Amino acid sequence: MARMQIVRRAPAAAGQWPAQVPALLQRVYEARGALDLDSAQPRLAQLLEPARLQGMDAAVQLLATAIAQHKRILVVGDFDCDGATATALAVRGLRMLGAGNVVHAVPNRIEHGYGLSVGLVAELAALQPDLLVTVDHGIACLPGVTAAKALGWQVLVTDHHLAGAQLPPADAIVNPNQPGCGFPSKVLAGVGVMFYVLLALRAHLRAAGAFADGKGPDLGVLLDLVAVGTVADLVPLDANNRALVAAGLRRLRAGQGCVGLQALIATSRREAHKLSASDIGFALGPRINAAGRLEDMALGIELLLSDDPRQAQDIAQTLEEINSERRAVQQQMTDEAESAVAKAQLGTAEVPMAACLFDADWHPGVVGLVASKMKDRLYRPVIAFAPAEPGSTMLRGSARSIAGFHIRDALAAVNAAQPRLMEKFGGHAMAAGLSLPLEHLAAFTAAFQAEAARTLQPHQLQAQLLSDGELAEGEYSAGHARALRAAGPWGQGFEEPLFDGCFVVAQWKVLKERHLKLVLRTPGGASLNAIWFGGWQGNAPSERMRIAYRLAEDDFRGGDAIQLMVEYAEPA
Repeated sequence: MARMQIVRRAPAAAGQWPAQVPALLQRVYEARGALDLDSAQPRLAQLLEPARLQGMDAAVQLLATAIAQHKRILVVGDFDCDGATATALAVRGLRMLGAGNVVHAVPNRIEHGYGLSVGLVAELAALQPDLLVTVDHGIACLPGVTAAKALGWQVLVTDHHLAGAQLPPADAIVNPNQPGCGFPSKVLAGVGVMFYVLLALRAHLRAAGAFADGKGPDLGVLLDLVAVGTVADLVPLDANNRALVAAGLRRLRAGQGCVGLQALIATSRREAHKLSASDIGFALGPRINAAGRLEDMALGIELLLSDDPRQAQDIAQTLEEINSERRAVQQQMTDEAESAVAKAQLGTAEVPMAACLFDADWHPGVVGLVASKMKDRLYRPVIAFAPAEPGSTMLRGSARSIAGFHIRDALAAVNAAQPRLMEKFGGHAMAAGLSLPLEHLAAFTAAFQAEAARTLQPHQLQAQLLSDGELAEGEYSAGHARALRAAGPWGQGFEEPLFDGCFVVAQWKVLKERHLKLVLRTPGGASLNAIWFGGWQGNAPSERMRIAYRLAEDDFRGGDAIQLMVEYAEPA
């Protein structure tokens, strides 16, 4: 892990709060720009209007006509958690709204690569769809959409990724990041975009008198899927996304989620009534993602579409086993990447501004996780490459970035300067994907590192942890830990509260050869238990440490016991 700089958040303007909001929570909210309960805990009633999304009228007309004329609708998803939840949401939602002939498909990462490719369209022709709907991809799939149109299909693209210089020739496109779209929130996940399409479609059908009760189905039952896909895709949790995620979490905590997610919660040994956004990010999302990484995401989608508890439990157990295999593969690949970096760098000054890593034996489904781990290790943009399939000379790369370096724009700059290096690319500011021939890897690496050197400044290569400051002695309590946990959802752009302070290390021991269990003493003399996962580096901790931590209930001890979850520590 790169050495961190702990930076305390600047004092914020005072807000207007009801008496039941603890002073600590007020301070945390204010530091994130939320100055009242409406902005701190946004509700569904505050959601932005679906009609503000460009292309929505055309999209709704396509779907409404398809439903009225009993056309076959084919939903094509992506092979990550956002894509899987968006697919399940589209299939469930369209059926709820009267579509009687809805089928779905998802590309296989190894066989088809990302998105709606020409090869995938050729395979899907056997399904004979009238309308193809992409979810969580499509904006960069010009050849695939063109091939679908050539077969006579109508195409609706729903996506959230950044658009390229040319849009696909779809009949309708709904994407807050397409040129000219005035939708205020640009950070909807793919599943969020599809949920908005369903909201608009229901409103259209309601106005047309399609529902006997005059209202139509309650689409709120699908918010569990929206929450899981949004959190797992690491999109910023602006007010709009927080309203969606909070509503979905409420359903999951109440045991009202789809049977597939309930089975996944049980298999991952989480307590449903305590479920948080971090549980989605660290437990549910990775297990769904594992299917697309090592096997076929069709299994993850099958879980989310299942209404049979026994079937769902069987699939959830299979995903648990696949995820365990994924962790083992990831650890091996990360160890190999660490070794390669250690051999390549003779001194800190020689580490390039960005890194490209490749191993012929790596698995293409896990390179994104390796890139993420190595980005944290080096605190530099990292792209990890693997053969698209065993023995192939076509590489698939997954990129992860740091604050201040827009990774998708950097790839676009490389492509503009040397357009023949990459076969295709796409993504976001912090994560992207690409493919290129092995013979172009050296030239691409040089071009990418040159772009990083041109764009980044040395001070940007210092990793920072934003802290909410010190806790007072009286704030180390289970009540405050519960209040902070319940006050979310926390995530990208609305970070979970992190505190820091100096402590005396009274006791310590190593757990499972990787983790540290600590007993800390505060300046006021209080004794606190702490756990630092992955904190054992082979040396005894210093007697006095400055520690960045999260305040949590101690579920093992129960009652009012608390513990500090250490994120980073350094000698004081």
